[in-house]
Amino acid sequence: MFFWYDPTMIIAIPGLIFTLWAQAKVQSAFGKYSRVAARSGITGAGVARDILNRNGLSGVAVEPVRGQLTDHYDPKAGVLRLSEGVYDSRSIAALGIAAHESGHALQHATNYSALVLRSAIAPAAATGSQLGIWIFMAGLLLSYLTRMPGLGLLMDVGIILFTVAVVFTLVTLPVEFNASKRALVVLAKGGYLTQDEIPQAKKVLDAAAWTYVAAAATSVLMLIRLLVLRGNRD
Repeated sequence: MFFWYDPTMIIAIPGLIFTLWAQAKVQSAFGKYSRVAARSGITGAGVARDILNRNGLSGVAVEPVRGQLTDHYDPKAGVLRLSEGVYDSRSIAALGIAAHESGHALQHATNYSALVLRSAIAPAAATGSQLGIWIFMAGLLLSYLTRMPGLGLLMDVGIILFTVAVVFTLVTLPVEFNASKRALVVLAKGGYLTQDEIPQAKKVLDAAAWTYVAAAATSVLMLIRLLVLRGNRD
């Protein structure tokens, strides 16, 4: 039985479908509201710069980055990077995303607990995400091909490593939800968007949030699959 083609694969299929749906949803929302200009006339970069300055974060740089929806805040470099469709755009979608990323900078400045936890486990999570499944698969395949001792332990190590990656995706959820909540409050109070524009920005941020929910769900389902496969080898 090969790891990727066995009956337990059905466990992972809902996660794949969920992920595709979430990606389509965010692309649709971003595409729609990136064509709607905000009445304030300010750009995404302008919103981010102003939010940071108002909160005493003038030292955080705002830079453009290539790609679509590649926006992110880099706490190590102290840089907020906005994608090509956000940096110079005056759309409602651009302002929503720029404010969201600014929310991450505010989280970092105030030591938001979920962000602190996520940052702490990030290195281990990266290792678990890259190596966990492969270590598990190596142990699983060898258990079918040989009688080598310690293969169960090898699979367990893979599961433990991958579990850290799963925890990371779960901790990411409150971080992203909080950043979006902060963004909507700031957009309204700062006058960057009008009251009737706020719900449109919320649709973009809610759609983006679903991609993180899908990632977490997919990771959990994959962990369940690993546990089922491991149980079958006992």
